[in-house]
Amino acid sequence: MHTGYISIGSNIDKDKHILASLTALENQFGPLTCSSIYESDAVGFEGDTFYNLIVGFNSTLEVKEVTKLLRQIELDNGRERNSQKFSSRTLDLDLILYDDLVLNDGRLQIPRDEIECYAFVLEPLAEIAPDLKHPISQLSYSELWHRFDKQNLKQHVVTPAW
Repeated sequence: MHTGYISIGSNIDKDKHILASLTALENQFGPLTCSSIYESDAVGFEGDTFYNLIVGFNSTLEVKEVTKLLRQIELDNGRERNSQKFSSRTLDLDLILYDDLVLNDGRLQIPRDEIECYAFVLEPLAEIAPDLKHPISQLSYSELWHRFDKQNLKQHVVTPAW
């Protein structure tokens, strides 16, 4: 059995698409460990605020099967196949960790660099997996969050409409 973590984000019909993704992921993997939902400004472009969260799950699937499944859930929720990296989106699902796997295979990178770069990934990950260690740095996610520069942090926990 593998343990993975998925970063979920949306800034178009956020409540609808976040809930739909959680339902689809739960149908696929069973019970999920969910962080709080964080609202943050768009990064890298002008756009509506995002909802972001991290979910943990267990699976017997291989890593590439999981990423294929995530792409399909995105497409099922109106994601454009050729959407730009920094743009508004109905749903963004990124597999950020899969066991202790370290992989950089073209478009598939695990652990994702976003973990240490963006508060909207690191804070919710530290919330649900504080003692888990980054497979490269071997620092816990709570330690990484403690060290993170929060000087211009613009995100907060929200309660979704559902």
